[in-house]
Amino acid sequence: MESFEFAKAVGIGMVEPAINLTKILLNLKQLPKKIIFIGSCGIYGNENLLKIYQSSLAFNYEISGIMGLSYTPIKINLPNVSQKTILINSSNFITNSAEISKKFKNLGFTAENMEAYSIKCVALKFGIEFESILCATNYCDENAHENFIQNYPKAKENITKYLKSKGII
Repeated sequence: MESFEFAKAVGIGMVEPAINLTKILLNLKQLPKKIIFIGSCGIYGNENLLKIYQSSLAFNYEISGIMGLSYTPIKINLPNVSQKTILINSSNFITNSAEISKKFKNLGFTAENMEAYSIKCVALKFGIEFESILCATNYCDENAHENFIQNYPKAKENITKYLKSKGII
């Protein structure tokens, strides 16, 4: 569903994008200086829907960790950042609990996108700069999926307008 005529689709979740982006990069004669990942996102808290959010900071922080049901040997160093810096959280799941969403917000996360972290990891492994440009389609609450479906067409339009206004496409 999330495809743009001016961008290469890489898949859904954390694994498909990592594999597919790696394949793309390995087949290029010259690597790009920057990868700009575009897509939609859910919002933790009460930020604006259909707004564009840009960030080069993406992490993988799982709900089970927030709930104290798991641990990871992977170091997750969340930076202490200003309110203007956007932290994106990625997982293979979509948060549909307002209570859990508040906990992510309290950790400093603004938005949730399934693919951003894997794209960032591949880009950094290849020594390529990474940035995500996302449009908020929904809050991370009980209505997340329905609101995503309802708002995605307008989000796609907003992303396209934004990229054109910035001379990216």
